[in-house]
Amino acid sequence: MAKLFYRLQRFLRRTQFVFLFLAAAYLMAGSVVLLQRSGFALQAGSRGTSSFLPVPSLGTLTKGAVLDSGMVVSGNKLDSQALVSRLDGPLNGEVLGRRNGPRWLTSRNLEIRQLRRRWFHSLMTEQEPRVERKVVKRKVKHKGTYVGCFLDDSKERALKGTVFYDFRKMTSSLCQDTCSESGYLFAGLEYGAECYCGNRIAAPKTREEDCNLDCKGEKGSVCGGVGRLSVFKVEDLHPGTKTYRNVHYRGCFRRPKNSTAAFPVRAIQLNLTWESCIDLCNDKELPLAVLGRPECYCGYTSTHFTLHEKAGEQHCGGTANTSDVTSDVTSDVTTRLPGDEDYVMVYQTPVKDTRCTERTFLPEKSQTLVALSSFPGAGNTWVRHLIELATGYYTGSYYFDGTLYNKGFKGEKDYWKSGRTICVKTHESGKREIEMYDSAILLIRNPYNSLMAEFNRKCAGHLGYASEQHWKSKEWPDFVSSYASWWASHVLDWMKFGRRLLVIHYEELKRELFPRLRGIVDFLNVTASDEHLLCVESNQDGNFKRTGAKLRDFDPFTAEMKSLIDGYIKTVDDALRNSNFTGLPGEYVPR
Repeated sequence: MAKLFYRLQRFLRRTQFVFLFLAAAYLMAGSVVLLQRSGFALQAGSRGTSSFLPVPSLGTLTKGAVLDSGMVVSGNKLDSQALVSRLDGPLNGEVLGRRNGPRWLTSRNLEIRQLRRRWFHSLMTEQEPRVERKVVKRKVKHKGTYVGCFLDDSKERALKGTVFYDFRKMTSSLCQDTCSESGYLFAGLEYGAECYCGNRIAAPKTREEDCNLDCKGEKGSVCGGVGRLSVFKVEDLHPGTKTYRNVHYRGCFRRPKNSTAAFPVRAIQLNLTWESCIDLCNDKELPLAVLGRPECYCGYTSTHFTLHEKAGEQHCGGTANTSDVTSDVTSDVTTRLPGDEDYVMVYQTPVKDTRCTERTFLPEKSQTLVALSSFPGAGNTWVRHLIELATGYYTGSYYFDGTLYNKGFKGEKDYWKSGRTICVKTHESGKREIEMYDSAILLIRNPYNSLMAEFNRKCAGHLGYASEQHWKSKEWPDFVSSYASWWASHVLDWMKFGRRLLVIHYEELKRELFPRLRGIVDFLNVTASDEHLLCVESNQDGNFKRTGAKLRDFDPFTAEMKSLIDGYIKTVDDALRNSNFTGLPGEYVPR
């Protein structure tokens, strides 16, 4: 018995020693990790823009201090005149190539670093909170007439019209109102956040208990389920009347040689009117209504009928340029019919072309990392929308923008290095940040428009506009003086450190969408048919753009601002041409 007790005592002593040893090892390991993290933070803060260490503001710099760009602080402020003088003429014999550029811009000066930190923090403060408040379960009275719970397959949708997302604020009423305004009869909700519209239900009913997910924006209200659609017959917002405010006149075009191949639906109407043709095509869930007396055709844009070559309005019984291709239907255009049988009039119905709307993550992890880089306000979100439709794959982001994620950019929430997205949005331009990517699409926009777009975002969010008081405040000139140099340094840094670049000018993409989009798709090494790209062209606006009142009828740029910005434009234009890229579009200057 004593022997057994002795063995037990010795075992407990050894166990105590082991526990003590493990505790000491754990504390030592934690100390080492803290020291390493501290060292890394200090190192990162001295190299790149991703550090969040505090940087002295320009107001704390003493008179006579020299920044790493070679500029001198005069009177506690940066000598902006010295910076402008560098842009007034040639760059003192410096040759701007892919591996060298103006020293005053390519050096990582304190002003640009601090500016980017402030921009990133302003972006993050705009995000919507991720944690939703808990709401007590309740029964919600729905608008419209509930039809039932239906199966929904991603390859064969139950409702084949418009699709939009809101992963935070989706409600049954929001979905139904959107579908009604677009001329649809049915609205369906799925996954609590997805809204589908259509004029017929092309799927069987299923059990009601399968539609068991709450709407993201209205707890207690059912919004479908996993692969299940809660379908409603929507209310007519204007009972007894028909409105066509979502119908757009596309113009007068030559009749295609093979109308049967160009249009899947053809109807002969003795009393043909534009209203009857649009109603027919809307009911058939086709986006184009084509009037060619006495036929009414319904269909899509295709290689047989691209809408790329518009004819003069005189061939359709009107005067040239009577209506812009994107304007709403107006009485002076819609009351007439084609006078020449070789020409047709084309209208865009509220029905969306859904041949290219399905998107997914890459089926296999990509071994290359492609950046979609731009200065803030250059149209990055719009180009992401185009790329996702053209390739069928989600785009990622170096940042997490909750607003974009909630509106359907699902790659926004994915880790940017996951390899599951076709390209990654970034506004960074430091050497270390650029060299992390194997290739990049460099998006450039007129700095005047970029600055205004980013100022709108800072003052009123992604979809809002700054007020007139904002434009006339002291904040606007301070914004221009700080951000204008960033516009130039962003382009020059990517030209200097980028490994494989495709330069896209925003304005040229707007004018010549189809060929420019073809170049982007080829650069991304993705196969896309002409029919698919024509579908993207039909859906180019997307659901994420600014609406409402635009900038007032005054020019927010002073003569001093224009002189500063024009100097940056000349510098970037010279750099592009010297590196065998296409120079900036001619409309950038003069203003």
